[in-house]
Amino acid sequence: MRQSPKQKREKASVNAEFPVRINKYLATHFPVTRRAADELISSGLVILNGRKALLGDIVQAEDKVEVRNNTQKPNYRYFAYHKPAGIATHASDPKEKAISDVLRLPVKAFPIGRLDKDSRGLIILSNDGRLAGALLSPEEGHEKEYIVTTDKTVTTEQAERLSKGIKIENYHTKKSKVQKTGDKEFTIILTEGKKHQVRRMCSALNLETKDLIRTRIENIKLGDLKAGDFRELTGAELDQFLGGLKLVRG
Repeated sequence: MRQSPKQKREKASVNAEFPVRINKYLATHFPVTRRAADELISSGLVILNGRKALLGDIVQAEDKVEVRNNTQKPNYRYFAYHKPAGIATHASDPKEKAISDVLRLPVKAFPIGRLDKDSRGLIILSNDGRLAGALLSPEEGHEKEYIVTTDKTVTTEQAERLSKGIKIENYHTKKSKVQKTGDKEFTIILTEGKKHQVRRMCSALNLETKDLIRTRIENIKLGDLKAGDFRELTGAELDQFLGGLKLVRG
């Protein structure tokens, strides 16, 4: 049977998507983020042409992709970790040490978001794949607080400019809450997380960041947690955190 021009256009449009990495395919066709898709794949819940899919698999137009329902009640766990300076969130260089190289948790968990190698402070780790999309989406406006130490005096005018947003390359950062706490020190609360954002914002004002520590993510505080240590999130603290992300405890 001869295809109509409309059928040909529709077929061409569908085939233009392929080949595609399986996590991108899942993020396009299912209500999951790519990070959550990777978690589904690692958990063995994604089936590609009758076999369990692997991270990095490529999907062709004729392939069959299925996502199995996990009928078991999930045992999600959540941890607050004080990442020391010099440790990468995820190492791209074999000479670097990553969190996974230095931290041993009671379950397999992954960092939610990033903190650059030279910075230190709070990172949340979990085996709950829902967290990535819920916490990291800039549209949701979830707060992250930092203490910043610079190489020279931060003027009142510079603090005001930081709070109103700074143009970094072709992007203008959202408004933030800035409070001077010392001659060369201030706190800043962001609701987004561009790569090296605080350092780049300071650099735009000719300020070099000498020390950067993240002290809070939403209601989770670093507190007196020592560098390299972690604690499990439980009870009312966890309920408040998940509630703010519109998630229920697994």
